[in-house]
Amino acid sequence: MIISVVAVVFAEDFTEQAGVTDWPERIALVGVMVAVIALALWGMRRGWRRRVRSQSAVSEPRALDAVVLDGALDSHPDTVPGLYLGTSTSGQWLDRIAAHGLGVRSRADVAVVSSGIALDRHGAPSFFIPREDIQGVRVDRGVAGTVRGKDSVIVVTWRLGDLEVDTGFRADDGDDHRALLDGLMAFVSVDEAQGPYAQGDLGE
Repeated sequence: MIISVVAVVFAEDFTEQAGVTDWPERIALVGVMVAVIALALWGMRRGWRRRVRSQSAVSEPRALDAVVLDGALDSHPDTVPGLYLGTSTSGQWLDRIAAHGLGVRSRADVAVVSSGIALDRHGAPSFFIPREDIQGVRVDRGVAGTVRGKDSVIVVTWRLGDLEVDTGFRADDGDDHRALLDGLMAFVSVDEAQGPYAQGDLGE
């Protein structure tokens, strides 16, 4: 019995000493991990800035304002909340457009108005897609390097200056997703019947 008690006490003392002895190694390991993470974040930030600079020739999208909307967006009855996933070069879903804040994923409210599509973003620059610049609308599983569920992303193909781009939006609610998609499809279909500029293949 005495031997067992002594063994237990010795084991606890050894464990405590081992724990204390391991602290410098643990601190060093944590420091290395923090340094690696910081280096990775620095590299990502530097790469992002380089991409923004390389896209300096990309036109700035039209600003979202009350004149464009003919009133405040939050008063529009068909505003749909969701997630703005990003904008990429059309047909190249990994080629994210970083210029003018278009590459920043953000919460957003989207509404189809008579003159185009309004994207009111939270914590990032809002913008407006004029009706005459819209080339097509489809559903997809992702855009701008972001992958979601099948057919869960609404992708609008439009002209940004001389560049044709794809902008992706995912509604929070399934019913809102279908309603927004139906509205956009009807919106583009009317324009296709009235003129040749809307050349996108809808529903791909």
